[in-house]
Amino acid sequence: MMDMPTRSTVSAVHLRLFEGIRPLDRAHLSSDVVAGVTLAALGIPEVLGYANIAGLPVVTGLYTILIPIALFAVFGSSRHLVVGADSASAAILAAGLAGMAAVGSPQYVALAGLVALLTAGLLLLARVVGLGFLADFLSRSVLVGFLTGVGIQVACGQVAGILGVPGGSGGTLEKLWGTLKQVDEISWATFAVSLSVLVVIAGFKRFAPSVPGALIAVIGMIAISYAFDLAGDGVSVLGPVPGGLPSLGLPDVTWSDAGTLLPTAGAIFFVILAQSAATSRAYAARYNDRFSENTDLVGLGIANLGAGLSGTFVVNGSPTKTQMVDGAGGRSQISCLATSAIVLIVLLFLTKPLQYMPDAVLATIVFLIGIELISVKGMRHVRQLAPAEFLVAVATTAAVVIFGVEQGIILAIVLSMIAHVRRGYRPRNVVLMRTSAIRWKPVPADQAAEAVPGMIIYRFAASLYYANTNHFEEQLRTLVARDPELRWLCIDAGVIADVDYSAGQALLEIQPELARGGVRMVWSSVSDDVRAQLDRYGLTDLIGADAYFETFADAVAAFEHTTTGA
Repeated sequence: MMDMPTRSTVSAVHLRLFEGIRPLDRAHLSSDVVAGVTLAALGIPEVLGYANIAGLPVVTGLYTILIPIALFAVFGSSRHLVVGADSASAAILAAGLAGMAAVGSPQYVALAGLVALLTAGLLLLARVVGLGFLADFLSRSVLVGFLTGVGIQVACGQVAGILGVPGGSGGTLEKLWGTLKQVDEISWATFAVSLSVLVVIAGFKRFAPSVPGALIAVIGMIAISYAFDLAGDGVSVLGPVPGGLPSLGLPDVTWSDAGTLLPTAGAIFFVILAQSAATSRAYAARYNDRFSENTDLVGLGIANLGAGLSGTFVVNGSPTKTQMVDGAGGRSQISCLATSAIVLIVLLFLTKPLQYMPDAVLATIVFLIGIELISVKGMRHVRQLAPAEFLVAVATTAAVVIFGVEQGIILAIVLSMIAHVRRGYRPRNVVLMRTSAIRWKPVPADQAAEAVPGMIIYRFAASLYYANTNHFEEQLRTLVARDPELRWLCIDAGVIADVDYSAGQALLEIQPELARGGVRMVWSSVSDDVRAQLDRYGLTDLIGADAYFETFADAVAAFEHTTTGA
């Protein structure tokens, strides 16, 4: 149950405002504004396409980067994440609303708004219970693979639009193969538009990187399309886009609709949680920035609340839009606020020119964004330094390309957790060997050496839990078997943060076995939490409270005192 906010809680929320902007870098302000203008130019046609995927009027796509994008800029923590309409969530929404109302009708729009409100509720609830920690299970190598997979998926999906052919259907590879089989149907006028946009963008990036080439390409192609009637030459254009501001208010729906659409909102919630966290973390890692997954959950929740109340559909953290801003030089949420301001102007005064934009312009720009997301350098770096993690990154890339973004994210989390468990399952344990009166050297446990004659200090390099308990027991028995003169076995617990029930029972079983062989079990560097667990399991009753030492050096001193009688 959610508690009512106290005065201190409300103050804490206010302190979290504008985390994606603070501290304000005035030297970079102009670059952020230019990036926001570029995002508006590139993102406007993109979100119009996502509105079509969702089965909604195209103008609702513009609404996703008006109020929601500004709300996340205020309440989120990531300096880089851009929210807006997204292909995965739009497709899930369309599937969930199928058959409930006529596509594009006012009732259909209202139901889409309800899904946004339900999604907002789930995101805010996730913040209350602290589900932001799930992002911690995405390693950097997995993030490289994730963004590379997204890039391949996005780029492949735009080939049909670049060539002016209908395109294939199905998954990413099926669509690409279907498109390539239609190459004999290519629209040369459309391809000429695509090639021109590509040359303009690549040219400016190569010779004038500070100039937003994509923005110039968009404006130039709108002007050319209008002046030379490209639509008459068979080039597909966006067509009429209605203007005006969205109406604010609750969607006209019933409670029964909420129950029906809750599973759809749940599916979208998981996609948003995973994809947004992955994208935020990837860009935070790229620029060594800090961000809070839990604060971003609040930002995403409030952004979707704004979407539901402004007549549009769910918004998500978008890898492509984030890359648009990053590629244009944006480094804070100032870019998103600038985008919101530009969209406001467009809705009021400039929707008419958009109708002349060739669809191929959007396809080419999104294609290039996808190419930029493919991190060949990053993948090569992972392969050189961590071959095992490279396989995980490749598997994540393949999952995104073959199955989809949401499935790829789920696999990424699972693989990251398996990698973590693998390290804890077979930790690199050591024994400590004295090299001088005050110096100690760690030696691999399978090359066991006494700390002092008759005593071994064994450092277990992970928490003790059910999966590594057998490994722990085997190493203890091996150490004892190799040293007939062993009298004390000190377990240095400086790295052990937790001892679960299975490990506790194993300790109770092996301690009498050691005692029968004349070996005393003692512990050093035990945290208060671990000591409480060992007390609770009954180990302390077996070994005695005097078997715990603050440091392993104290244990050595106690052993030497016992053996010398000094």
